[in-house]
Amino acid sequence: MNHLFEHNLTTRKIFLSLIDQLTVDELNLIPEGFRNNIIWNIVHSITAQQGLVYGLSGLEKSVTKELADKYGNGTTPDSKVSKEQIEEYKIMLVDLIVKTKVDYENGVFKEFKEYTTSTGYTMRNVEEALSMNNIHEGIHLGYALAIRKAIKSN
Repeated sequence: MNHLFEHNLTTRKIFLSLIDQLTVDELNLIPEGFRNNIIWNIVHSITAQQGLVYGLSGLEKSVTKELADKYGNGTTPDSKVSKEQIEEYKIMLVDLIVKTKVDYENGVFKEFKEYTTSTGYTMRNVEEALSMNNIHEGIHLGYALAIRKAIKSN
């Protein structure tokens, strides 16, 4: 199981690197041909992980309902994210995965509500949710890298 957490932390560290490489304006920019920006993809990954792992396990999430709603599936940025908010998200990127690993090791995840994604992937337990989350975050990392390329090529 450690590999799932290691993979997730690797993705999160790449997200952190992206944040550190770009300005607040670049993180908020939506290039032509895209629906979202880099910071949306990053925060969406944070909130989705909480929903997939904690929400489907019937446990309290470490993100607010407002944040989860703002960055949920199908949403688009409705305001600019501030430097202060970005600093909070940077902390959440690593801390929430560390917390998830500790919670997993402590047997916190006892129940799980089976869920099938829009792409047809069915998760039957928390281990499958952790695996699906890594796939999901990889997709959003790809979007974030493509957006960075679009920003830097202009």
